[in-house]
Amino acid sequence: MMRALALLLTLPLAVAAEPFVPSGDAEIVQRLPYRVDAAERQRRAALARDPAQLPLAAATARAALQRARVHGDPRELGVAQAALAPWWQLADAPAEAVLLRARVLQARHEFDAAQADLRRLLARGDLTPQDRAQALLDAAALHQLRGELPEARARCEPLQPLAALPAAACLAELDSLSGKATSAARTLAGLSPGRTVPPWLALMRAELAERLGDEAAAPGLYRTALAGEDAVYTRAALADWLLARRRAAAALGLVEDSPDAEADALLLRRVIALRQLGRDAAMPTALLRERLAAAERREPGRHAREQARFALDVEQQPREALRLARANWALQREPADALLLLRAALAAGRDGDATRRELAATLRDKGWQDARLATLDRSFAP
Repeated sequence: MMRALALLLTLPLAVAAEPFVPSGDAEIVQRLPYRVDAAERQRRAALARDPAQLPLAAATARAALQRARVHGDPRELGVAQAALAPWWQLADAPAEAVLLRARVLQARHEFDAAQADLRRLLARGDLTPQDRAQALLDAAALHQLRGELPEARARCEPLQPLAALPAAACLAELDSLSGKATSAARTLAGLSPGRTVPPWLALMRAELAERLGDEAAAPGLYRTALAGEDAVYTRAALADWLLARRRAAAALGLVEDSPDAEADALLLRRVIALRQLGRDAAMPTALLRERLAAAERREPGRHAREQARFALDVEQQPREALRLARANWALQREPADALLLLRAALAAGRDGDATRRELAATLRDKGWQDARLATLDRSFAP
């Protein structure tokens, strides 16, 4: 779950079938759940006057990426790319620009392009220790996201003398996916022996506790992470924990209380919770269907995880869910993706038998431990 270390969550928003042109500058098109502060507006104005100021452009892109991660708003990725425009196509761009460019690409699920940027950057001899550490960490997270665990470890290990805490967390997370989940949990707990746990570390520990089936620890760690930083990804992860235990009312309250309740990740959980409660979900379901279709038109094939979850848990189309879950598994291979693929395969009956066997063999070879998978199918037991 190295998303906690290098997470940029991008979620699709609604795109109208026909373009809308406002009648004037004063007409309100949409109200955002958050405001861009005066300092950010001043920074953008200064950058517009002189786009080649790298420190200003980097600060603007970094702030936009942070908002995209916290609020789940992909429009901020466009802000980040616009800020980096003078260096967007340059192979030999300054390291800071390359790092930010790779993060935008990763957030858009353009994983090959992001990996190529990071690989070229790490081959350079002019990197500062800080830039090298960040490049190694981002490359490790990207390899892990794709299920390339030996490659991820090869990036984590040289990180140790540069950034001890992220390196230790990175290696423990890889251990947790390689047959050493229990010892990895102890290692992660030891990284924050005091009462204050950084949100990213609490989130990492929460997801590992859930994979270990630790019903006592997981929800508290999720809430610790959420209290430290109210990000869409964390709130959605906690909502999923509640939904998996049929605590739909609590999940619904959790997502509806969010300032980013209209983000697609939370809208999806809202629809699932309403369905579990037997309540009318027609309007949010129609809105979510429209958003997912728009995302597919805009970025074909890059939102298969959300589409598969919608097909499986909302529209109850197991064969379509299996098709989409397989496409998603080909793109990214995190624990959530394995769980989704197994659930879709089981729901599809005989049509999913081959997928279920293939997945079991793949994860068994890695030593992957996940109590959720074992509960669904004993062939996934460690």
